[in-house]
Amino acid sequence: MNYWVFKSEPDEFGIDDLAAQEQQTARWDGIRNYQARNNLRDKVTKGDRVLFYHSSCKQTGIAGTMEVVKAAYPDPAQFDPASKYFDAKSDLQSPRWYCVDVRLLERFAEVIPSTLLRANPDTAGLSIFRQGRLSIAPATRAQWQAVAKLKARAT
Repeated sequence: MNYWVFKSEPDEFGIDDLAAQEQQTARWDGIRNYQARNNLRDKVTKGDRVLFYHSSCKQTGIAGTMEVVKAAYPDPAQFDPASKYFDAKSDLQSPRWYCVDVRLLERFAEVIPSTLLRANPDTAGLSIFRQGRLSIAPATRAQWQAVAKLKARAT
């Protein structure tokens, strides 16, 4: 099992949106960064654990946890001309973009703020802090456990 941080802007798709989905499961799509795509396509696997990070909002930080329930497959939005994620250079035989399906494990009562994560020696090294534009980034088991401890202290 691997550990990840997936970033999303809550105005686009936040943890509340995931919680509202049927079976609290949704497609994690719209990834249009090659490094994030490579992580998603080549390294994220079914059963992996994910920290759901809210970005580009008033309270950035980890809002909850998810599990990958379906490994990478071609993102259907790339083929839909009506989608904002349409990519005219992508084709069915050679798709450029991938997505996974995720299921909510836990929505935290309070977002663990990025300021607290950066100040904590066990989470300060999260790869999203080194590569801020990367929306699919690896985490370690120790970082996952450190987030769980921070969440427990907040409740």
